[in-house]
Amino acid sequence: MMKFRKTMLAAICVGLLVGIGAPLTATAQVRVYFNNAPPEPRYEVVPAPRRGYVWSAGYWDLRGHRHVWRAGHWERARRGYYMNQPTWTQNGDRWELRRGHWNRGDNDHDGVRNGKDRAPNNPYVQ
Repeated sequence: MMKFRKTMLAAICVGLLVGIGAPLTATAQVRVYFNNAPPEPRYEVVPAPRRGYVWSAGYWDLRGHRHVWRAGHWERARRGYYMNQPTWTQNGDRWELRRGHWNRGDNDHDGVRNGKDRAPNNPYVQ
């Protein structure tokens, strides 16, 4: 009976750890807030297109308590996904940095997933 309790307790602990860890790995979007607006974006010459790659534009990132320019770079294309570029948006008196990430299931790249989009293949919506 004691061996059964230990086995059951171990199974419950493993189940709890897996259950706690699973939701944490599902969300990878990190939001960064800062009180100062980023400087104007730098001008970058976008290189000629490369087959199988997507250009990720440069942006102002944060290091410590200051803005640091991150130069644009090539990202290997992912089938069924599109690259969402990094953006700064103002939220009240704070600025929010949304780092670039890959989105899936948005054919016209308007930020609305195909399942909730009234016109998911509309090439004129930006």
